[in-house]
Amino acid sequence: MSRTIPTINTPRTTLRAMRSEDFSRFAEIWAKPQVVTHISGKPWPKARSWDAFLRNAGHWQIVGFGQWAIQVRGEQTMAGQTGFFFGSRGLGEDFDPFPEAGWVLDPSAQGQGLGLEAASAAHDWFDRVVPGRTVCMITPDNHGSLRIAQNLGYAPLRDVEVEGEVVQLLSRKGPPQ
Repeated sequence: MSRTIPTINTPRTTLRAMRSEDFSRFAEIWAKPQVVTHISGKPWPKARSWDAFLRNAGHWQIVGFGQWAIQVRGEQTMAGQTGFFFGSRGLGEDFDPFPEAGWVLDPSAQGQGLGLEAASAAHDWFDRVVPGRTVCMITPDNHGSLRIAQNLGYAPLRDVEVEGEVVQLLSRKGPPQ
């Protein structure tokens, strides 16, 4: 099954398919302690980044949605990623069956509203193509991501422990009214 990955332009970003030449930058982003501090706390080795990079490509092929590379206008390399995936995390029937949203930005691109801009564009597309409930998982001290989630219409579902860390599960029934 072949799926075309749409390109989405916002005023300051382009969401596009990840390309093979993006892998080095992808791995660089995920190896930064500032990026993973609220995700796993441990920088990713290149092998884990490669697995995640391939998983992103596979999502588009298998389910028709996935993660986009975020490219800031005027920049040549990706600044992060946003989109949707099935995490199969074993967290329960109120979370696992639903597409999980995620967003990650290199620290140099944070604090400028780019994450919300890109994640909003991804959610606008998703709401038109695959309407319905989505979920996300954020650590309680990741205030930037929690603000993005709130702006996107996510509401707290419950707290759980994942890999020794308490995280908040959030749910979104559709676009905010």
